[in-house]
Amino acid sequence: MNRRPESSVPTVLPADPGAVYRLRRDEIIAAVTAALDGSRYILGPQCAAFEQDFAAWLGTPGSVGVANGTDALELCLRSCGLAPGSAVAVPTHTAVATATAVVRAGLQPVFIDIDPVRFTMSPGSLREACDSVGTIRAVVPVHLYGMPAEMTPISALAEEYGMTVIEDCSQAHGASIAGRLVGTIGRAAAFSCYPTKNLGAIGDAGVVASADEAILERIRHLRQYGWRERYVSDEVGMNSRLDEMQSAILRVQLRYLDADNARRREIAARYSGELAGLPLTLPEIRGNDYGHVFHQFTILTPERDALQAFLTQRGILTAILYPKPIHRMPAYLDYAARFQRACPVADRVCSELLCLPMHPALADSDVDRVIAGVREFLGAAA
Repeated sequence: MNRRPESSVPTVLPADPGAVYRLRRDEIIAAVTAALDGSRYILGPQCAAFEQDFAAWLGTPGSVGVANGTDALELCLRSCGLAPGSAVAVPTHTAVATATAVVRAGLQPVFIDIDPVRFTMSPGSLREACDSVGTIRAVVPVHLYGMPAEMTPISALAEEYGMTVIEDCSQAHGASIAGRLVGTIGRAAAFSCYPTKNLGAIGDAGVVASADEAILERIRHLRQYGWRERYVSDEVGMNSRLDEMQSAILRVQLRYLDADNARRREIAARYSGELAGLPLTLPEIRGNDYGHVFHQFTILTPERDALQAFLTQRGILTAILYPKPIHRMPAYLDYAARFQRACPVADRVCSELLCLPMHPALADSDVDRVIAGVREFLGAAA
């Protein structure tokens, strides 16, 4: 376990939503106060305003606020006309919430291996699954760690095999491909606004985006028990409503999102420049073709556990995302066995990947400490 060291040296945290809050405390408190002074506290005017703000920022016709990112993805899946029990392709290296949403929607996850450098869904592995598994009705590419998935070949495969594309953008608010923001490419897109995300609330929150008004309207009904008429359910929905306080907070955070992402890129450039040439695999950066927003700064090393312990002793906390691919988790073994998919790249990556501290409130002096710690561990000259 990556515990805080017992030391008087200030700890560098891998993520620090509290520090981000303190940067804009007055604005957030004013926004929350305005929400509390209103007369509606769930699905009120702040939620409606956030939905409009987010859609305008993303450049899509509409969005729907929901309780969290897992619900957002489940609601996308439930709103795209997939038959119960349909197979859905998901990367095996991602937050387990992606697979959870598939199963909760009454569908079956098919686990796809990842690219060895980008860590997003491998188009080659997806094609193999389409050819070997049988009919896959949807694909959920995850834009992971802030890196966009390879949407051009994935979208081409989706068209070839008749799959609906639903983007999981929970770690990639603001990431882009050739200038086009992720979340505007598939039929629908799910975003988490968990506190540590690039666009983070101070609590749970999520949002769905789509250019298809029919999908958005169905999600509006499903998020509140399937009501079209109040207290009367036309279908079995769920309780996934975005409250006014989180909506108000997200409206403030959204105003800073582009600047926060720019700061993340600045930190990533420091890491990349000063750790280059060391025996590490660093994130792939392709400039404008694939606009990375560095939800995490990932490195690969066979000495991952020893490096993490070394940095912890020096007051630098890191994160392991994720220690086990989903196809090896006990809850999903039956699905993995059903579709017989080997994922050797994900197996290796999960044993070697480490996330260095990355958040927009990270001080330059903290970045210096992280770089020095990694270089010291690897025996590099200062």
